[in-house]
Amino acid sequence: MPTPLDRAMQSRNAFFAFAGIVTAVSAWSIWGGEMFPGEKDPVGDPSKWADSELKRWLEVRGLLPDKKATREDLLERVKANMRPQPRS
Repeated sequence: MPTPLDRAMQSRNAFFAFAGIVTAVSAWSIWGGEMFPGEKDPVGDPSKWADSELKRWLEVRGLLPDKKATREDLLERVKANMRPQPRS
């Protein structure tokens, strides 16, 4: 048979569990499920992009570049896989 002290400890555990759930849901709703969003794609002429931007563009699309690829190789691969931009 539980004592009054046992009942008090059980209710505190329930309170902390509820408070933890409320905190987790609040954090999720504030950050929208994506705490650290990825960087956006670079825009403009690929020949003016940095090497890191060329590599990131290829990696996002699953076209993993070779670690030893030169800038020319990366640029050629990006241009071969880019879709033409619609004219307005």
